Amino acid sequence: MLRALAPVAALLLSGALLLTGNGLQGTLLPVRAQLELFSALELGVLGSSYFLGFVGGCYFGPHVLRRVGHIRAFAAMVSLSSTVVLGHALVLSPFIWWPMRAITGFCVAVLFMVIESWLNEKATNENRGMIFSVYSIINLTVITVGQMMMTLGSPTAFPLFAVASVLMSLAALPVALTKSAAPAPVQAVRIRFRHLYRISPVGAMGAIAVGVTNGSFWALGPVFAQSSISFTGTLAVALFMSITVLAGALGQWPLGRASDKIDRRKVILVSCAGAAIAGLGLVFFAKNWDYALFALTGLFGFFAFPLYALCTAHMNDHVSADGFVESSSGLLLLYGGGAVIGPIMASAVMQVIGSTGLFAFSVVIYLLLIAFTLHRMRCRAAVAEEEQSDFSDSWRLATTVSTVDPQSGANDSGANDSPETDYDGSHVAENSPDSPDGRTK
Repeated sequence: MLRALAPVAALLLSGALLLTGNGLQGTLLPVRAQLELFSALELGVLGSSYFLGFVGGCYFGPHVLRRVGHIRAFAAMVSLSSTVVLGHALVLSPFIWWPMRAITGFCVAVLFMVIESWLNEKATNENRGMIFSVYSIINLTVITVGQMMMTLGSPTAFPLFAVASVLMSLAALPVALTKSAAPAPVQAVRIRFRHLYRISPVGAMGAIAVGVTNGSFWALGPVFAQSSISFTGTLAVALFMSITVLAGALGQWPLGRASDKIDRRKVILVSCAGAAIAGLGLVFFAKNWDYALFALTGLFGFFAFPLYALCTAHMNDHVSADGFVESSSGLLLLYGGGAVIGPIMASAVMQVIGSTGLFAFSVVIYLLLIAFTLHRMRCRAAVAEEEQSDFSDSWRLATTVSTVDPQSGANDSGANDSPETDYDGSHVAENSPDSPDGRTK
């Protein structure tokens, strides 16, 4: 394994540094914003702005890379994102923070597009699955590390912003100093959203619903923890967020394995029900029992975070061999669209009923997805077990931005962007070497 990872070690290090800095500021900014008395709605727009920029990066990133190349694009995005982090500490206004957060989301999407396209080109058909599995595990680990770095200082002081900026800047070094040739130019794949809904309504609607709930959690989870946990300090917020992420990582294996053996929609129902029960617990225990919140948020993460990969796998069960790029890229944009509107809707609920509105809102979304899934189960029979795609492939797709075909081990560069086909016109990145995808938080 070490021999296979050696050629991509620099890229993995860049990704680790980048996500550590991004994980730190993702928790730091909502906490600082609440201390600066941003309203719940302003906090929601702040979270939505990041995902709006991220979707924009997925959409326009291929054009940037084709115009200036991978290394120049990476250096430019690192420079810009590092500068923006410091800007948050210098200007404490929601009207300034919103566009800056959107810029960060755009930069992060392009940066991971570069890293993942490079990883994909360096990998072989024999080790590609292992490399991207290691990459996904690193992502989950360093996000937690970044969140725990909140305990190193006060969110009202400058050092934490400086640390996040430094980590983002350092991410440029491994890529800038690599001797490897840059990957082939990134192409674009067009998405037929109506087609994706027709072939898998649960997959498409599930991606939107998960984007709404997960986007709300990432944007407003630190605010809930700061408002609900009685003991003071950033340790409580960092623990709350980190426990959720780690539990989400643990939930991928048992839920994914179960979904390979039975109708995936049943596992989606179980995940939604588990997340809804945990959400209700967080609503009712929010002001009464601190330690119950940590257990309940772990339960919430265990069931809620694997849902996107389950929806990806369910969609892949219904697409043809040449449709993986379109389906996974389309789900990425549907998830991103949900993550844009989710924090704003959740923050509006929080303004009415308080911080517990975050999870009350999420519970409603999960119940709606349960009702829709039950309806679809009456309309369509389950896919036979032998015809299902492997969940492990879909999990890798659900944690990346670029397109990694689980069947061919590379990308399908021709099937989905033919000019003769009737597309809706949306597109995200597709790596070009040999010829689906993913997403990063």
